[in-house]
Amino acid sequence: MLYYLFEYLDQQFNLAGAGVFQYISFRAGVGIVLSLLITIFFGKRFIGMLQKQQMGESIRDLGLEGQMEKKGTPTMGGIIIISAIVIPTLLVAKLDNIYVILLLVTTVWMGIIGFLDDYLKIKKKNKEGLSGKFKIIGQVVIGLIVGVTMVVHQDIVVRDFNKSDQAIETAVVESQDFEDVKSTITTIPFVKNNEFNYKWLLPDFLEDYTNVLYIIAVIFIVTSVSNGANITDGLDGLAAGTSAIIGITLAILAYVSGNLIFAEYLNIMYIPGSGELVIFCTAFVGACIGFLWYNSYPAQVFMGDTGSLSIGGVIAVLALVVRKELLIPVLCGIFVIENLSVIIQVSYFKYTKKKYGEGRRVFLMSPLHHHYQKKGVHETKIVTRFWTTGILLAILTLVTLKLR
Repeated sequence: MLYYLFEYLDQQFNLAGAGVFQYISFRAGVGIVLSLLITIFFGKRFIGMLQKQQMGESIRDLGLEGQMEKKGTPTMGGIIIISAIVIPTLLVAKLDNIYVILLLVTTVWMGIIGFLDDYLKIKKKNKEGLSGKFKIIGQVVIGLIVGVTMVVHQDIVVRDFNKSDQAIETAVVESQDFEDVKSTITTIPFVKNNEFNYKWLLPDFLEDYTNVLYIIAVIFIVTSVSNGANITDGLDGLAAGTSAIIGITLAILAYVSGNLIFAEYLNIMYIPGSGELVIFCTAFVGACIGFLWYNSYPAQVFMGDTGSLSIGGVIAVLALVVRKELLIPVLCGIFVIENLSVIIQVSYFKYTKKKYGEGRRVFLMSPLHHHYQKKGVHETKIVTRFWTTGILLAILTLVTLKLR
């Protein structure tokens, strides 16, 4: 909204300084500041409101150190995160940008699913919360919306650089050397010619169904990453801090992918319009960091499913729109290993129970962070080490821009 206001003031009255809102870097800075201010200054009031409404976390005793001390801590703090993402984005981003619209819809949609789950658990005293079936349906629906939009919307294109050998040698690229195309092409890491097309997964006679395959892949990615973030949210500050690291990385990827000069220099896919996502990303990072003000150990508030499902969905869609979804196993390695630890634990337990009549475990407890708690490692040390691992994975992700 402010973008359009200052654009009007600049065009009609030539107001000094109004033109600065044309710059993505300036608006990104404004976005992260606004996001931090919303979370820090309004977070305390919101926590007080949650306490009055008795929206406290009910804790099941799992024998973890310090676990029962968290009983009654307000949850549904994800509303703070969502507000701190949506409000700055509405104020300073271009709202006619399809990528921004997709991310806003994802944030709110996943937040609603998480809110319903938290509300049923706390207010209605339903231990299961929202049925797993309905959660999955909600995730599939937003995945379907994102996938179909990516396939059919006319503004979602990539620039295909068809450089001749002479153009590459002389570093001269003429206008006829490239064109914007609709494609399911994406980026595959660690490969010299690092472009991958989903149609390559199908035999020639099924190429007409490439878009269907792509949409199925989008649904799977959105569902997996949102559940991964949800599982990771088990220690104070773990999900928020990890997500902030991922958000910073995605902001960098969005910026270089949406800047023609950087895209050409790095020889990566240029995605027209994706630079505007930097503003959304900085608001996302500001929301996560600001939330840590109250969520770091000992937490004064938990994000609940309202926050964890939302940030997971946002990360998945961000990776998809900048065509870096195949980097998710690296960038979101913390989410992946947390998810895998649960799958391994449950699968092995069922297998050994069937084979030996007694279930056995690979980990002392899953998800993985609880395994380390059972081993006596303090919560803050686990979180710090997971953050450190997340930073290393983020650096590796950025290195793939040239490491191929």
